[in-house]
Amino acid sequence: MVEEGIAVKLVYFNDFTLGVIKDGNVVDVSSAVQEIPHIGPHDLITRLIEMWETYRGAISKLVDSSQGVPLGQVRLRPPLPRPGKMLCMAGNYMESGHLEEARPLNAFLKSPSSAIGQGDTIILPSAEADVFEHEAELAIVIGKQAKEIKAENAYDHIFGYMNFIDASARGLSGGSPSRDTFYPQKSWHTFGPMGPYLVTADEITDPQNLPVKLWVNGELRQDYPTTDMARTIADSLEWATHILTLDPGDVLACGTNHRGLSPIQNGDVVEIEIPGLGRLRVDVRDELNREWARETRAQKEEREAATGKSS
Repeated sequence: MVEEGIAVKLVYFNDFTLGVIKDGNVVDVSSAVQEIPHIGPHDLITRLIEMWETYRGAISKLVDSSQGVPLGQVRLRPPLPRPGKMLCMAGNYMESGHLEEARPLNAFLKSPSSAIGQGDTIILPSAEADVFEHEAELAIVIGKQAKEIKAENAYDHIFGYMNFIDASARGLSGGSPSRDTFYPQKSWHTFGPMGPYLVTADEITDPQNLPVKLWVNGELRQDYPTTDMARTIADSLEWATHILTLDPGDVLACGTNHRGLSPIQNGDVVEIEIPGLGRLRVDVRDELNREWARETRAQKEEREAATGKSS
């Protein structure tokens, strides 16, 4: 975890200018980091995370001396335009007590090029999916290299947190029940909304006890606590980093409670909010204008139980 000090909400805005949120405004802090060698905004934020201790003092002074401009006057971008790796935990929740035991540990790599930000649009592909769904998740951003770490040291490697929506295309497995079909389900362009901010770890007191909420067109769909995780953040990081190395700026999404999952379709507005991380809003576009029943997985289970049949 970043050592005790200033808590910061980092953003990219307009033409990927680096900023910090202050009292509902955004302050341009690009001058404080202009000496960092980089080849684009994705590289700049990664190097800043890696060298945070060197630059956070200058950033803090710049924020203190500027009022910034109202958020409503800028366009926010994904805070990590193209993470090096996006690793997503799979089946990592106890489903509000509906599971008697945890599912086997599993995860998948999601395409870094799927990242989009505040006000952007999830574009549903023409692929013949059974349904497209949202998955509201807490995402961890790595602060220093994590390889074969222990759970007790996991938080030393966390830079910060973000809202994350793991957009998913179901039924593209070719009829196989195997879990080895995540790529065609998860990595479409625009399927990785994140933000609106990257919040440094010192601003979140207990990430293992946060409410996660998601709305579709203003209707609450997902509402669950991170206490429902089958494997904790620390345990997930220990397991994951014994398989691959996570580097500064990489993302680990913690998984979701599936009972509130529901379809997303053309014209929808999807919003996720976790306390301290802001509210992320994205739109949905489907040129085929496909439609599905407006019900959550839990509602579908209840309906089928009441009628004695499954659809």
